[in-house]
Formats: sequence, C-alpha cells, structure tokens
Amino acid sequence: MSLDDCAQALRDHDPDRFGICLLVPAEARPKLMSLYALNLELARAPLASAEPLIAEMRLQWWIERLEEIGAGKPQAHELLTPLAEAWGPRAAAFAVLAEARRRDAAREPLVGPDAVAGYVRDTAVPLAQFAAEALGRGGAGGFAPPDPRGIFGQERNAGPAARVVAAQAEGVGLAHWLAALPALQGLGLGLWDPSAGVLGQIAGQARAKLAEAKAQRRHVPRRLAPVLFAGAGTRAVLQAAPRGIEALAGAGPSEFRRRLALGAFALTHRWWI
Repeated sequence: MSLDDCAQALRDHDPDRFGICLLVPAEARPKLMSLYALNLELARAPLASAEPLIAEMRLQWWIERLEEIGAGKPQAHELLTPLAEAWGPRAAAFAVLAEARRRDAAREPLVGPDAVAGYVRDTAVPLAQFAAEALGRGGAGGFAPPDPRGIFGQERNAGPAARVVAAQAEGVGLAHWLAALPALQGLGLGLWDPSAGVLGQIAGQARAKLAEAKAQRRHVPRRLAPVLFAGAGTRAVLQAAPRGIEALAGAGPSEFRRRLALGAFALTHRWWI
C-alpha cells in the first residue's frame, strides 16, 4: 500500500489534479496526492448505490476511518494508509469533505443558483483550502489552514491569501459543476430548473468569484499557484452556460487542450483567468 495507488486513481479518474500533483515540490506531493485521491473517493461514494441509506453508510464509513486516523489508529487501506502517513491526525479534519457529500446520497436536485453556490462552497472550497495548506502551512504569505468547524475563507479573520483561495475555488468549482451538469441531471443531482436563464446566473456567479480572486492575486504566494489553476475549458463552459444545457454538453476541452493548458501553466504559473 503506497502513494502509487493514489497516483494511479488520479491518473485514471482525475487527470487534471494528477498533473497538478506532478508540478508541486516533491515534499508536498504525498499530502496533495492523498488528499485529492480521498476527494475522488468521497465524490464517488454516494453514487455507488441508488439506495440513499446504503450511500449514506458508505460516506459514514469514510468519516469513521478519518476519525480513527485522528485518534492515531493504524489503517490498512490502499488510500487511508498513505493519507495517514502524509497528514497524521490532521486527516480527521477531512471529514468535512465527506459530510458535504451527504446530500448527494439523497439524489435530490438543487434549487437554483444560490443552492449550487452553497454546495460548491461546502465541497470545492474546503478541498482547495486543505490543498493550499499542503503547499504552505502555518499562515506563511497570509495563508492560514482551514478550520474544520467551518469554511474559514468566509470568516472575518481569514488572511488575504486564504480569501483568494476561497474565491478562486468557488469560481472554478461553479464552472466545473456546470461542465458536469449534463451528467448530473441524469443522476438526479443537477437542477430542478436547468433553464438557460438559471445556468446563465450560475455562470455569472462564477465569473464574479474568478474576478474577485484575480483582483487580489498579489496576495497569493507563487507556491500556492497549482491549487488555484482553473484548468482548460473554464471560459468555454461559462460562455456556453447561458445557451442552455445542450451547449454545455459540447463545451468540455479536448485532451490536447487539457495538456496544452497544463503545460502553459507549468511555464508561467498564471492561475487567474
């Protein structure tokens, strides 16, 4: 059981984040790779069964294992073992990522743009905050680690870099949610009203958050850039959203564009759009 299992899972199912992991300093890679692999498993857990109770049980299993890591109990698992080795008791805080997925187990669509934004703030934002912690812990450069009791990026005492991380993560998260919407609708996890007007509002919220992060980019140290990278196709998705869900179905980037965007980022570390 090693980090290789995490790397393989990301390579197969989350290639953008796998590419990001290859760009960070070697000493940060175990933390970032195991965190992203955990996020992948938590996102898939409630979708493994159409029965809400069974889906809830799968999420609860992950929560209990994370709590055990926090208590110092050894883990014998292809993901939990490297996660515990990389993060130690701090991994217990990742239970917030699992708790945020409970609504997915119910397979209930979201009601409007505000609900979508709230879902993204509960999922994508804390993930980005934990990832930023892996690259620059202890508040260096104005960054403070997340508070497991809530999303610290919304708290008044959050440092400037932390607020930028939160804004960028929300903007990118909204764009990624829109890109996934055609598939989410089929799973019962999309919108009650997926009209073009509603999708346009969500795209507008994403643009506002991305603009907020861009305006404050000077507060973010260069080493945090990888966890802020928006990936390829964000602009195309936001442009397609006001035209309706059919337009979103064809807005995703090709593999060539994904690789090109990652290569350009590796050279410039320009994460804002």
